[in-house]
Amino acid sequence: MKLDNFDGAILDELQNSGRLSYAELGERIGLSKTPCWKRVQKLEQEEVITGYRAEINPRKIGLGLHVFLHITIKHTLAEEFEAAINDFDQILDCYAITGDSDYMVSVIASDIDQFDELIRYRFPQLPGVERVSTTMCLRTIKSGGKIPIRVAGIGA
Repeated sequence: MKLDNFDGAILDELQNSGRLSYAELGERIGLSKTPCWKRVQKLEQEEVITGYRAEINPRKIGLGLHVFLHITIKHTLAEEFEAAINDFDQILDCYAITGDSDYMVSVIASDIDQFDELIRYRFPQLPGVERVSTTMCLRTIKSGGKIPIRVAGIGA
């Protein structure tokens, strides 16, 4: 899909506020409501826009511990490991990476006791896990960054 400046502007605005009405979105980017709606529909159909969601402050709901795991697995069990990762609600993100480990996983927990249970009893049951090392997040400096539309060469 070839994206133009209007598409780039739509993507920028929706990253700032996904709850904009089509009329307000169109007004912000210089299109009327219907053409704006059609473009958003096309961006969704082409899976450029993959969803909408609320951003939640985890500390405000009792999830104040954020830990990054570096996991090394038996490579013959990669598919099984990746499928099993989806059964963990406390895993926010999982990335296949290069370097000393195979995956980097972002985990959230209410406290160190809940995390201890997860790391000692649940993670060792994942297929192929050979080694897990942890890095605890002390505070978040930047999170949920926007995709840089202009860096992708879309927009003015």
